[in-house]
Amino acid sequence: MVMFNNFYKNKRVLVTGHTGFKGSWLCQWLLQLGADVCGVALEPETKPNHFELLKLESKIGHNICDIRDAEKLIDIFNKFEPEIVFHLAAQALVRRSYDEPEATFGTNVMGTVNVLEAVRKSRTVKAAVIISSDKCYKNLERSKPYCEDDPMGGHDPYSASKGCTELVVDSYRKSFFAVANFGKTHNTLIASARAGNVIGGGDWSEDRLMPDIVKAASGGKPVVIRNPESVRPWQHVLEPSSAYLLLGSRLGSGDTNAAQAWNFGPDDGRGLLVKEIVREAKVHWPQVDVKIEQDPDQPHEAKLLKLDCRKAKENLKWYSTWPVVRAIERTVKWYLTYYESSKILTESDIDGFVADAKTKNLTWAQ
Repeated sequence: MVMFNNFYKNKRVLVTGHTGFKGSWLCQWLLQLGADVCGVALEPETKPNHFELLKLESKIGHNICDIRDAEKLIDIFNKFEPEIVFHLAAQALVRRSYDEPEATFGTNVMGTVNVLEAVRKSRTVKAAVIISSDKCYKNLERSKPYCEDDPMGGHDPYSASKGCTELVVDSYRKSFFAVANFGKTHNTLIASARAGNVIGGGDWSEDRLMPDIVKAASGGKPVVIRNPESVRPWQHVLEPSSAYLLLGSRLGSGDTNAAQAWNFGPDDGRGLLVKEIVREAKVHWPQVDVKIEQDPDQPHEAKLLKLDCRKAKENLKWYSTWPVVRAIERTVKWYLTYYESSKILTESDIDGFVADAKTKNLTWAQ
């Protein structure tokens, strides 16, 4: 599999959060690109989980480590000597952040500090992509999409922690990895990536829309929906993965213009309502049913969020590959195939995604 200018072949790539949903997809793609991959994460939270279904433990360096353990993290860096770092490890659930605010801030903010310190003290890291979230923005519930220069913020602890994460990355970039000093006092470029809500096979996390739909439908029950009118920039997990890989290859090749913050979302930036996602899933899985339970006392969650991705299109030449209806179709098919035959479609989804990107003449896929 040749793409991203064959940048990742034989590269030593460290991925934090490799046992999670997004991290396991990224690791699988890196393996197909010929990279030598090392993972750092907690144990998978669910049974089943994508990491174990892919049998990644036997294919990559597998390290169980809480990123809040700075000493152990630096030890792993020293032993593996990574060239490229993708930092995905996080407490990623809004509702859980209300129950565990200290752990959320500790993992998402100080954990990121620890990763950046490990990068700073490494003699081998050339590029670090810090995965943030579209929820880092100060959400004013406006219809205008958010661009990279909009203020950071966050009502709930999770969103606030991601706003803090972005400030940390920006501080490290200016203080220790300044573009003006690249090749003089340091040889590392860092960037942050803000993606929208992702869907795809292999996610069984709590309080996420597609896993909730799948778990309910497979058990013959209606899925309980809290916020049917909420809008999010939905996309298949391979969309931001392609963006992360493109960004990592640009940074690792010494492109100083890539060392900044980037939004990665659907081409039109419009997003879909939660109820529209459920309706589209039902097209491919007739057993999907829905039950609306709007609790006026539930914790606050933003209802409207859109991303402006013009900068990534203009400067990185990154465009999305699958429209959201295609993303939903592939996601539902992944789960249906798993439940009916225990077959995992991850590799074929990656191959199909790349083939479609080539058909669209996307730069990274050529």
